[in-house]
Amino acid sequence: MKSEKLAVVTRGSGNVFRDLGRKNADAEQFKAILAAEIIKALDRERMTVRAAHGRTGIAAADFSRIRNADLGRFTVDRLMSIINRLGSRIEVRFESGPPRRPATKPGHKGRHIQESRAII
Repeated sequence: MKSEKLAVVTRGSGNVFRDLGRKNADAEQFKAILAAEIIKALDRERMTVRAAHGRTGIAAADFSRIRNADLGRFTVDRLMSIINRLGSRIEVRFESGPPRRPATKPGHKGRHIQESRAII
């Protein structure tokens, strides 16, 4: 590793898919958050994918895909349905309006600090 100091610090938007310029960044971020909640539910109950299949009727292969973050085959409503079948509930709140302007803090010499929240 070099001991050179970085000249600029760039903060992410809070959505890695948006930072990477993906077309449906918000939907992909939401799916990733839902998948993380499914994984938490499986881990909390120490459930294998086969046990999850037995409890929910959803294919064990689908749970494997979720664990491996292979979410291309899943819609948001399907992921929400899986969470519900696992016995968890989701509350979603949307905030609308114009995008927030990046804030600058005193002493940051014009560098912008972008804030972002995910509410689920």
